[in-house]
Amino acid sequence: MRVLLVVPPLAGHIAPLRGVASVLSARGHSVAWCGPAPEVSTLVDGPVFPAGDSAPFSLALRPPELRGFAALKYLWESYLVPLADAMAPGVASAVSSFAPDVVVADQQAMAGGLVAARCGLPWATSASTSTELADPLGSLPKIASWVDDLQAGLRARHGVLLGDLRFSPHLVLAFTTRALAGSSRLAAPVSYVGPVVPAASGEWSGSDGRPLVVVTLGTSNAAAGSRFLAESVDALAGMPEVQGLVVDPSGHLISESVGLARRIPQVAVFAHASAVVCHGGHNTVCEALSAGLPLVVAPIRDDQSMLAQQVTAAGAGVRIRFDRAKSGDIRKAVTSVLSTSDYAAGAARIRESFQAAGGAEEAATHLESLV
Repeated sequence: MRVLLVVPPLAGHIAPLRGVASVLSARGHSVAWCGPAPEVSTLVDGPVFPAGDSAPFSLALRPPELRGFAALKYLWESYLVPLADAMAPGVASAVSSFAPDVVVADQQAMAGGLVAARCGLPWATSASTSTELADPLGSLPKIASWVDDLQAGLRARHGVLLGDLRFSPHLVLAFTTRALAGSSRLAAPVSYVGPVVPAASGEWSGSDGRPLVVVTLGTSNAAAGSRFLAESVDALAGMPEVQGLVVDPSGHLISESVGLARRIPQVAVFAHASAVVCHGGHNTVCEALSAGLPLVVAPIRDDQSMLAQQVTAAGAGVRIRFDRAKSGDIRKAVTSVLSTSDYAAGAARIRESFQAAGGAEEAATHLESLV
């Protein structure tokens, strides 16, 4: 079997498919990637077919102050749709050269679905985050109609009559579980395979014996998160009973009592932690819950609010306001998840569901069934 993985130049979206690609290769299948070059080439192993230039459509260009509909409008009008238009010729060339039996398209690489449908190829959606499965715009019909119109224009430009490009009619691989995300409201066939958490890279030996609390906002929120990170340092400095570690990509924070790092081997560090404070990014949430860690979630934008809702609904953590939380609020939330056993129990339930879901092996099996 020959599998073409069509992805955007976003590490978080590529991460679960790297594990799937490894399993497919180990089973003797041929795997190739397709996406904007050279960014994708730096994030994957194996052959890469270039598709478009992501520079004009980088999410890094989005003003950090955008929230709510303004952030959603930028995402669709200035990133998702232009990126699909730009990638489509390269994806078509990759399909012609590689001759895949099946195409896997990330939800933010809609060119994969466009070209696969046009060529009559079976294709699967890679849902690296579960947000869209819950139909977040279902209660906002005007915004949902606006998104539909943008997609209709995209399909018309490329001569495709397919429905919603975010959901393959053949298979949607959801890298989560029902225990966290709930059941899908979609008509498309959804397979909950659980997250693909990478193996710990290296060791971490910084624990001093106290409960470790890690604060991280991911790698792309440094500008928007400076205030929140500073408040987190103050919060943890006032908790001598815990060991605090704050990830500060800018390197601007200073503290004598709280650990600071520009980057951390996250999976390795989480193995020693007792709780995590984060922005609600899907990979960070899943890596924390895979370690059975309760969460304090302060969503910033995009899918993060929905992830925060899922965490609280599962009883695995609490939610605070990213833009308003002061050190006292953060300290109170951290104290709550550390001292209330129900949150640890909720995180443990999610961890068990992840372990039972199958991960990359299960995803690879579903893709084999498409051919």
